[in-house]
Amino acid sequence: MTNTSGLSWLKALLYVLLTLYAIITLIPFLWALSASFKPLTEIVGGEPNFLPKNFTLDNYKQIFLQEPLFWRWLFNSVAIALSVTLLNLLLNSMAGYALARLRFVGKRFWFFLILAVLAVPTQITLIPTFLILKAIGWLNSYQGMIVPSMVNATFIFMMRQFFVNFPKELEEAAQLDGLNTFGIFRHIVLPLAKPALAAQAVFVFMGSWNNFLLPIVILFDPEMFTLPLGLNTFKGQYISYWNYIMAASMVFTLPALGIYAFFNRYFIQSVTFTGGKG
Repeated sequence: MTNTSGLSWLKALLYVLLTLYAIITLIPFLWALSASFKPLTEIVGGEPNFLPKNFTLDNYKQIFLQEPLFWRWLFNSVAIALSVTLLNLLLNSMAGYALARLRFVGKRFWFFLILAVLAVPTQITLIPTFLILKAIGWLNSYQGMIVPSMVNATFIFMMRQFFVNFPKELEEAAQLDGLNTFGIFRHIVLPLAKPALAAQAVFVFMGSWNNFLLPIVILFDPEMFTLPLGLNTFKGQYISYWNYIMAASMVFTLPALGIYAFFNRYFIQSVTFTGGKG
């Protein structure tokens, strides 16, 4: 009885701590949401008011109707993020399946090479990426943003772990029905890999959507800017338009929240499938 009571108190304490942590985490987002409806003078005035005193929609009108490049920045971000996500889902899955199931010369070498790539920080590859894109004439272009990001070693490894634990019996039954390797991958494996694919889609999309380093290195035409780079133009040497930045940030956040909310139910299944034996 005492043990049960003690566990109940610990569980209640855990819920309280998690609730407090969630509130602390949400406060900056809620302040940014509130600030998006404030005029600039109220934001920089220094008063710690959480709710707007002078509620206004002018910030949203400014970015949607009077900022000529905002819609272009939004289109660029959507096109690049979706392209990068779809290519990663296809190529990472194919590479992961090959490493888990197929037999070919150098298989262990390629697997260990992918593990080595995981230890390389992204910042180190920026200068080589810039030089390569410059040499082939892909600076300030969509392909320059998409191609360097179309595969990811982390998710190749994740998909490999998923396919290692995938039931071989299903593939053997498909072979008996006459399917070749590609047919098994297309019709049997991929439909059952939805948890891993959904988790991968969320992380890849959010990574591409929030990417700032690569665009600032290779994009120099304002019409080619993505939203993170475009938001930076609202900051000046002497004045920063925080009201427009907050409003644009809210618009910028909505697609990522929508993607996460849609695929959230797959996360627990993905962790279960990809955390097994190597």
